[in-house]
Amino acid sequence: MNTESALIAHDQTQAIIGLVLDGLNSPHSKRAYATALADFLAWYEQNGRPGLNKATVQSYRVYLQGQGLAPASINLRMAAVKKLAQEAADNGLIEPMVANGVAKVRGVKQHGVRLGNWLSREQAQAMLDLPDTRTLKGLRDKAILALMLGAGLRRSEIALLTFEHIQQREGRWVIVDLVGKGNRVRTVPIPSWAKSAVDRWAQAAGLSTGYVFRRVNKGGVVAGERMTSQAIYYVVKEIAACLGVDLAAHDLRRTYAKLAHKGGAGIDQIQLSLGHASLRTTERYLGVEQNLTDAPCDRLGLH
Repeated sequence: MNTESALIAHDQTQAIIGLVLDGLNSPHSKRAYATALADFLAWYEQNGRPGLNKATVQSYRVYLQGQGLAPASINLRMAAVKKLAQEAADNGLIEPMVANGVAKVRGVKQHGVRLGNWLSREQAQAMLDLPDTRTLKGLRDKAILALMLGAGLRRSEIALLTFEHIQQREGRWVIVDLVGKGNRVRTVPIPSWAKSAVDRWAQAAGLSTGYVFRRVNKGGVVAGERMTSQAIYYVVKEIAACLGVDLAAHDLRRTYAKLAHKGGAGIDQIQLSLGHASLRTTERYLGVEQNLTDAPCDRLGLH
């Protein structure tokens, strides 16, 4: 029985996607997988519905690589297609042996997450774009990521952040009197796009005082006084999994430092924003290595 072509028939498209999405709990995963599968099915139709098998999925991977997509984006799409094949086999639409073959298709090696777990700028932007801002939880999660990637806050600092912390100084928005590790107090500038993300969440949740980030129950209603540090951890892990990378919440703080340094920010200013007592700690975040080709002594301007 040739079930491979029938699986991807046009009139079954929504049912097939439903098989996959029904097995997912995370709204982030549902959104990402729905997009990935729609793209795959469009490619599948354009290529004459060759059958859902290992050779087809390998060809699709080559196609994605030819589009210049980041490894994380390719691996996310591949994961969705593999999930599709497994669900199809579980529901008797293709043979289990065919699904096993699809599962063996390798992803693309990721070079964007390097030693020390920094995200590339493209990965960081993709992560910011993943939360579904049509939902209250998505608005909250996007605001959390915006402050972690846009201001380098620790998850414990995110959990304890209040609206009273966010004030204007010298014409810009900052987080004032933030108590961090070692009880060190600092002021942290935040970009306008991060403040906008916080405002959208606050407005939708009806919040203006007290803790900024609260739990959202399964019914999409704000519940509880504040989120815990561990809850912030799970938010980051959930969204990172949708992106196809394995990283911890603290890696977003490293990414903030790395991208700021690449953008021309001075190490001393990055140190102040992060609240590091030692410049050496900041340098480890940046992965700074001694440059013997373009050394400081070459920049003195002396003859």
